[in-house]
Amino acid sequence: MNCKIIAIENFRREAKRLHKKYASLKGELSRLGEELLQDPRLGKPLGKSVYKIRLAVKSKGRGKSGGLRIITRIVEVQFKVVDSPPQTNIYLLSIYDKAEQPDITDKRLKEIIDDIA
Repeated sequence: MNCKIIAIENFRREAKRLHKKYASLKGELSRLGEELLQDPRLGKPLGKSVYKIRLAVKSKGRGKSGGLRIITRIVEVQFKVVDSPPQTNIYLLSIYDKAEQPDITDKRLKEIIDDIA
């Protein structure tokens, strides 16, 4: 499977803020990236190829239920080259601390998706 992970600006901004609070976040995001390359559809499906992943953060001292949430979107790209397999783009849309924000609103999710479309 040909996969590519793309962190949009919104995700990078949110991750930078959270990294200041949780030192282990960088390593955990790296491991998550490896898992996403193996299974792009990780997490709970929210519809329209969007998924919510629960991430445990060691430096936070909580498990997945009290950890961070990562919102991803899967987009299949078919190149117009003979016998070229489709590429799967995995967009990292948002990351948030469940303690600060219990869920992401549909309106906010639509705004983020519209930014990459």
